[in-house]
Amino acid sequence: MGLKSVLSKWFAAWVNRDIDYLRNNAVALQQQTLQQLLKQAANTAFARDHQFQQITHYNDFKSRVPVRDYEELRPYIDRMTEGEADVLWPGKPTYLAKTSGTTSGVKYIPISKESMPEHIKAARNALLSYIHETGNANFVDGKMIFLQGSPIMSEKAGIAVGRLSGIVAHHVPAYLQKNRLPSYEVNCIEDWEQKVDAIVEETYAQDMRLISGIPPWCQMYFDRLSTKAGGKKIKDIFPNFKLFVYGGVNYEPYRARIEESIGFGIDTIETYPASEGFIAFQDSQKDKGLLLLANSGIFYEFIPADEYFNEDRTRLSLADVELDKNYALILNTNAGLWGYSIGDTVKFTSLKPHKIVVTGRIKHYISAFGEHVIGEEVEHALMSVARQQGVDIVEFTVAPQVTPADGLPYHEWLVEFGKAPADLQQFAQEVDKALQQKNIYYFDLIEGNILRPLVIRSLQPDSFINFMRSQGKLGGQNKVPRLSNDRKIADALANYIV
Repeated sequence: MGLKSVLSKWFAAWVNRDIDYLRNNAVALQQQTLQQLLKQAANTAFARDHQFQQITHYNDFKSRVPVRDYEELRPYIDRMTEGEADVLWPGKPTYLAKTSGTTSGVKYIPISKESMPEHIKAARNALLSYIHETGNANFVDGKMIFLQGSPIMSEKAGIAVGRLSGIVAHHVPAYLQKNRLPSYEVNCIEDWEQKVDAIVEETYAQDMRLISGIPPWCQMYFDRLSTKAGGKKIKDIFPNFKLFVYGGVNYEPYRARIEESIGFGIDTIETYPASEGFIAFQDSQKDKGLLLLANSGIFYEFIPADEYFNEDRTRLSLADVELDKNYALILNTNAGLWGYSIGDTVKFTSLKPHKIVVTGRIKHYISAFGEHVIGEEVEHALMSVARQQGVDIVEFTVAPQVTPADGLPYHEWLVEFGKAPADLQQFAQEVDKALQQKNIYYFDLIEGNILRPLVIRSLQPDSFINFMRSQGKLGGQNKVPRLSNDRKIADALANYIV
């Protein structure tokens, strides 16, 4: 055991005291966070427009600060990106995180000097929680790879602009820099496929012990490593690789294939970072729930997902949430996002401490006939049947077929299989039954002959990689939407149907 791993265990125990305080005092910490945010932003244009000086408690806040998505908050963000100071938060942002919105085009999310350290601290604490619980710290003595976007920055009105993962690359703690791969030069390669090939060459002979990234792009890295090694498993290439850190998508649809590539069931840590803030991380290998970070400069609000599009929707603070109920997540941050609808839905799996799972996107659902099928439901239906039948899923997406050439409308599932079912029609029937059990509205539409059972189309190998390449969204933080209420993605994938 190296010196770093010995010191990391001591540091993990010390940090765990703070994490324990968070676990036991989340509601009080949230109340403090709201008051602190209001005080810090008191002299901004947004505060004047929304009478922050008259806000003394949460009900005042709700009455003065409406919930907004990016487009609705954009007039303030545009003033910031044009160089105006003290708009949403004191001064100017330190960075603008550039993201691709599905409806807004390019989005610029502010990151302040107060919010940037919270991103780094949360990522650090996720690893320290793992060390404290398991005692496994050997990975800090070897190499770690973070599959991320380019750290090259542009500039807008004197503010540095980049992808979140590229921005974070500039803030990796000094004690990890010698362990970290890929090199800066390789990380700067913009073309994802060239970058992955370069990472393979740079890391192949290294002592890789921790690998982090979005699962589908990590799988691409594993596939190319295995090809270079003549078909070897990752465990034979990196015998000390013991920890996989991921975020951005539900891991379950990828787990079987990734573990097959690695050669064993590896320990994993799920994180929930976003350009808007680092929201939660998995703090225990015994619990898949993510610990909500109630003391990280973010005041959270929650809207019951089934009320989100109502005019009189309910807004709740952490004090009033319930278990096993879907909520749209609303953020108020120390970078100046106020009443900001991030677009994700979450569900609480525990209230002592407050732990969540991400269940989908508030706008990624299918409700062509009022069924309101969400991501959590389709993933459960598909993966539960796949496990029972020994089927391997590479990737999938679902869209409604409202006007078929003949027969009743249906949900069309476009699935790329690693190992296909022996009988695709029978597999589809079982998935349909599983979905009916999860969603009563879908069940009623099938029973009432409004919809016919779902149809699964099998796609060619690498269909989703080729599709993302065609969209200029291969790699990085890009993800394929699992659900759409239109047929743009489904129609584009039609060319890949077997």
